[in-house]
Amino acid sequence: MANIVNYITESFEELKSNVTWPAWAEVQRLTIIVAIFSVLFALATWGVDEFFAKALAGFFNWIKA
Repeated sequence: MANIVNYITESFEELKSNVTWPAWAEVQRLTIIVAIFSVLFALATWGVDEFFAKALAGFFNWIKA
């Protein structure tokens, strides 16, 4: 148990002293960029899914007829 506590203590010390954190403005800017690209990627994935769903439905209706 002491090893786990020691590991966590050293990890927090490492984060406080050796990590260079970005400025708050940069964090906000990058968060907005990630959110925008996530929405765009989700819309693109939805569009491709809808396209293939309709294409397959049309194909199977063509075969069935």
